[in-house]
Amino acid sequence: MFPGVGTLVNIATVLVGTVIGVLVGHRLAQRTRDVVTDGLGLVTLLIAAVSAASIADPAWADAVGDSAPMLIVLGSLLLGGIIGSLLGIEEGLERFGAWLQHRLRSRAGGREDSADRQRFIEGFVSSSLVFCVGPLTVLGSINDGLGNGADQLFLKAALDGFAAIAFAASLGWGVGASAIAIFFVQGSLTVLGAVLGDVLPDAHLAALTTTGGLMLVGVGLRLLRIKQLPVGDLLPALLVAPLLTAAVIAVR
Repeated sequence: MFPGVGTLVNIATVLVGTVIGVLVGHRLAQRTRDVVTDGLGLVTLLIAAVSAASIADPAWADAVGDSAPMLIVLGSLLLGGIIGSLLGIEEGLERFGAWLQHRLRSRAGGREDSADRQRFIEGFVSSSLVFCVGPLTVLGSINDGLGNGADQLFLKAALDGFAAIAFAASLGWGVGASAIAIFFVQGSLTVLGAVLGDVLPDAHLAALTTTGGLMLVGVGLRLLRIKQLPVGDLLPALLVAPLLTAAVIAVR
């Protein structure tokens, strides 16, 4: 199979899951849709906990020292959050979601409603973050680019397909728009894997995975309507974490 097939399958499962979710969602009461979203929020927290547990990765501790991983994650989130807020990533995602929703609504000849608009944006932003932040996204895409097969992305595609059904049942068509984010994020990582080879040693990958896990906690809190954390502004932390790890290794 050619590199990139895993991402294409992932996009297809998200789109199919969105259609199924929207069709089922219209037949569900709002309370039922809220319960579905709450359940997805809890599962997101579980996935986040598994990812964040990489802070105890022995390869990371051996490379940077026992006490450094916690400080690296803290520094990554702080620096990444500052960079993201200055760049306005969260606002950019929301503006893009609003623009996309407006374009689709205009082509369909329908009128915009503020509640529908916010629902579309939340569906796009939340599902994009869930589908694009995590170890399977990075590992699967890079391995696909390296020519090692797309098994990990196929597993991710199955999980994302079921998640898309749950998302779309409560958040609507905005979930399907996350296929654009999947295409660019996973496609870029696949190209990176093909061009640069294995660019993530175990310690660096553990740093990225742990930081991504904490960001998924923020997504879970959003889904549970506990706090609307600007998780999009934290995305640069995924780049900062491996860089800080490399810096600590260099000075040790």
